[in-house]
Amino acid sequence: MTNIPEQVQTALRLLTEAGFEAYIVGGCVRDYLLGRTPHDYDVTTNALPEQTQSVFRDYRCIDVGIQHGTVAVIIDKMQIEITTYRIDGEYSDKRHPESVTFSTELKDDLSRRDFTVNALACSEDGTIVDCFGGREDLENKVIRCVGEAEKRFDEDALRIMRAVRFASQLDFTIADETEKQIFLLKDTLKMISAERLRTELEKLLCGKSVFKILMKYHEILEVFIPEITPMIGFEQHSKYHAYTVWEHTVRAVMNAENTEEYRITMLLHDIAKPDCFLLTPDGRGHFKKHPEKGAVKAEAILKRLKYDNKTIKNVTTLIKYHDFEFRSRQDVKHVLSEIGPELFYKLLEVQRADGVSKDGVCASSLNDLDWLRETADDILARKECLTVKELDINGNQLMSEGFTGTQIGKALNSMLNAVLDDKLENKYEKLLEYAKNSSRNGE
Repeated sequence: MTNIPEQVQTALRLLTEAGFEAYIVGGCVRDYLLGRTPHDYDVTTNALPEQTQSVFRDYRCIDVGIQHGTVAVIIDKMQIEITTYRIDGEYSDKRHPESVTFSTELKDDLSRRDFTVNALACSEDGTIVDCFGGREDLENKVIRCVGEAEKRFDEDALRIMRAVRFASQLDFTIADETEKQIFLLKDTLKMISAERLRTELEKLLCGKSVFKILMKYHEILEVFIPEITPMIGFEQHSKYHAYTVWEHTVRAVMNAENTEEYRITMLLHDIAKPDCFLLTPDGRGHFKKHPEKGAVKAEAILKRLKYDNKTIKNVTTLIKYHDFEFRSRQDVKHVLSEIGPELFYKLLEVQRADGVSKDGVCASSLNDLDWLRETADDILARKECLTVKELDINGNQLMSEGFTGTQIGKALNSMLNAVLDDKLENKYEKLLEYAKNSSRNGE
């Protein structure tokens, strides 16, 4: 492996020169063998933590988990975590070992890892240590637990989500016994923190094989997002939809731009459809107000998964407007006013992903998206009034004209709506006249 960063090579070399074994281990080795660039590097060694600190006494060392054998070393501004070979104790909380025992054998350390493709080690000279068939599983594109799958998942339930996440990211299949235990033990995910589940979910949603994984392993997501259960197999009875609510949703996720925000939006955009379903006598399905109700349900889900406030606001807004039917330039101005330019352009991407995931009959409506984008571009380029602050009159001026209290806010909002509808010119005299007339008429 010739592309290992110099800082990592230095760490391996210094440990080796001091008489210890040293290997890069885990995901970085997997990624190298797959031709991918690793994001970080972990080093494992038979040196005890105190011995590691002694080897790197000329460098800054950080105690990030010395009780578990880990010392972080800063080499040329790069932080490298170096961990002593270890054997984990019992996992009573389904996440963390209660104790660790240091070992002198690399195989002991590799045997405690989750999947064979992550149980690979590589020395400074490029020698690969593979005790559990990880290279073969990489070649065959298989996610398989190290040793007994039941034991691996019983130790750390998050590995269930990691298995489906890796399968999605790498476009791998999951070995039969590993898959069997995933389904049998899926409810143990309830013991895992929302933050950990969210992180794995986001990576899964952005994986190249997300469609296949969500269709096959939706039961795993149902453990911590039970709101999706009614979507599974729910027929839409609509000429616009060739798929069930769930399959349409999964296709929309797959077809959306590959960012966490877009993907989680599409996962939840039709979350309220089963609640809003109405079958008319002619056999047609309708889902009135599902965007508004979906936004409410999505907010509860996102809060439960500990999303930040900005993401919650963005996603719920996009869901609320995802089915909005634009009919005019005035509609574009109103939505730009309500959600702002940034979310408006994101909404176009959401509507595109939604549209291409329906039926062929909807394809023609996608042409409107170009018109919507061009119209929004033109409105913004002309700096047309979109907010109360951009009106050519303000509250103080209305107050000087005799308006008081709630009259001012009501007048400003009324004027803005008239301007957005192109019924009123955004000029002081016109605005003031409109406000006075509205007040006299009791509007």
